[in-house]
Amino acid sequence: MKRIIVFILAAALLAPLNVLAATYTLDPAHTTIGFKVKHLMIANVKGVFEKFKGTVIIDESDIAKSKVNVSIEMASINSNIAKRDEHLRSGDFFDVARFPVMTFESTKVERADAETLKVTGNLTIKGVTRQVVLTVDGPSGEIKSPQGVVKRGASAVAKINRQDFGVSWNKKLDAGAVVVGDEVQISIDAELDKL
Repeated sequence: MKRIIVFILAAALLAPLNVLAATYTLDPAHTTIGFKVKHLMIANVKGVFEKFKGTVIIDESDIAKSKVNVSIEMASINSNIAKRDEHLRSGDFFDVARFPVMTFESTKVERADAETLKVTGNLTIKGVTRQVVLTVDGPSGEIKSPQGVVKRGASAVAKINRQDFGVSWNKKLDAGAVVVGDEVQISIDAELDKL
């Protein structure tokens, strides 16, 4: 009987820890997944992906148990120039007919400091998977929207080399310059809806 009572007490004491792990989805109306890359080596061209879905599990009791999974529809790329977007969807760049989705799946989550996380994961573009590290500001604390949805926010940045993923089209210009830079800066501003 004593063992049963001890077990019940232990379960009751540990129960609040389980509440600290929560699952969220990306709110597409209030989330931006963007990129920036050099054009002609003199200026930046920016764009976004407009269709995506993602799940984030945040475990406050052990942040290392947190997880991130995101899937992005490559055809939804938008750089505000239709002709350029068509080129980006072609075989020269993302070849969306063969590789319609880009994915990110976290493999490690750790604290960089009190307000920043390092999220390491596998990024897959054009069927090629490479390890990428996201520097994440947040997540914020929970708030309730006017519609009653419990939300959190976070921002993340990373840099990748597009050549690593087989996105290699380019043209050389005079004086050694090229049309498109190899380094791509990724930026994410996310609103998360609690499930």
